[in-house]
Amino acid sequence: MNNSDHNQVLHATRLDIPPQIRLYVIQLLNQTLACTVDLRSHVKQAGWNVRGQDFSSLQALFASMASELDAYTDLVAERIAVLGGVARGTTHTAAMQSTLPEYPDTIVEGHAHVVALAERFASYATAMRGGITLSTDVEDTDSATVYTEISRRVDKQLWGLEAYLYH
Repeated sequence: MNNSDHNQVLHATRLDIPPQIRLYVIQLLNQTLACTVDLRSHVKQAGWNVRGQDFSSLQALFASMASELDAYTDLVAERIAVLGGVARGTTHTAAMQSTLPEYPDTIVEGHAHVVALAERFASYATAMRGGITLSTDVEDTDSATVYTEISRRVDKQLWGLEAYLYH
């Protein structure tokens, strides 16, 4: 986590979750937000640069995936706000805090884009399952539910990428 996360603003709320747990979960969620914003940029990068016979279908798939990721950012940011935190979802913050590897800028062919995205979605899916566990460990079932919802949807997106690769 970035040092600025340890100085997180905590707004007053009537939630019965202790402040130290809220701060912990807010840090966790902000890390997730950074990775989600970053992953969306990877999907957009793929859509902008894909070439080949599957251009149209892959561009449509990538656009749909980017929209799903927008929905995830909203879910995570809303949970941060509910907990009394500040959602840190700028591109700059994402670049500084994302744990995803940088997207290669040498990829052109559709199959290679799908492989690169599948690797990143698999890593992101693992992080979502980690978020479920960590939220559950501190008895924040509502945050665990957010992670569970995202996890299910990301697994489905990963399945779609892997289905494309199955030739």
